[in-house]
Amino acid sequence: MIGKEIRLARIIDRNTGKTVIVPMDHGVSAGPIRGISDIKKAMAQVADGGANAIVVHKGLVARGHRKSGSDMGLIIHLSGSTSLSPEPNAKTLVCSVEEAIKLGADGVSVHVNIGSGREKDMLADLGRIAERASEWGIPLLAMIYPRGEKIRDEYDPEAIKHAARLGAELGADVVKVSYTGGPETFREVVEGCHVPVIIAGGPKMESDRAVLEMVKGAMEAGAAGTSIGRNVFQHPNPTRMVAALAMIVHQGASVEKALEFLHHNGGGTNETNHTWREERVAA
Repeated sequence: MIGKEIRLARIIDRNTGKTVIVPMDHGVSAGPIRGISDIKKAMAQVADGGANAIVVHKGLVARGHRKSGSDMGLIIHLSGSTSLSPEPNAKTLVCSVEEAIKLGADGVSVHVNIGSGREKDMLADLGRIAERASEWGIPLLAMIYPRGEKIRDEYDPEAIKHAARLGAELGADVVKVSYTGGPETFREVVEGCHVPVIIAGGPKMESDRAVLEMVKGAMEAGAAGTSIGRNVFQHPNPTRMVAALAMIVHQGASVEKALEFLHHNGGGTNETNHTWREERVAA
């Protein structure tokens, strides 16, 4: 499985074993939302900040291919639904593993909502994709959320523990779940899952501090990194926000240090990238 190891190293930092992923797959569910309408610009901003990988749907690969600048891993999302659907929690496959490989993917991802009335179909899709991904040696990221008719609280630690374990049990190489709200409960999520666990960003948060404190708590609990979308690409300075996240994820920096860096002089894309890389070398 050397192919999978090589591809994983393009998604997860080979030195730290951690990752900063920026999902930009929101257009299928929500349309052309702010921050990713110009996908090439959005990709360039997060790449310059030091993102390890992005998640996009297949139609954005050619549009976002920059042909220059900082490199990062490509994860192609295989499932989707729209907010206009009578069943928005029911995800369906819209791309195959083979098509993703032809497009140059380093990994693929699948979204499953447990507790939904269509849960059995999404689980069947996840199982089939895990089989194909294993056959081709391509990493699989499973995004598992407790959402649906039977779910009262999608942030309930017990439900999230179940979600993470389910992804690992069905063959995912990395599992993405929501943060439980505290490092003590999230540690139980990590301990109950035998593959790396990364946290989702959720809705747009009220402050930079809230985002960074969530990430710090998750890392203290043993998380393998982040997969934060709107709180990155809708930030006034996405490049610097990614770099601040990377300071916490890869360097173990404090929230205060990351905030100081994030807000120092505002910063531009090139200046931000240069400053962060200098600080990383010095750390």
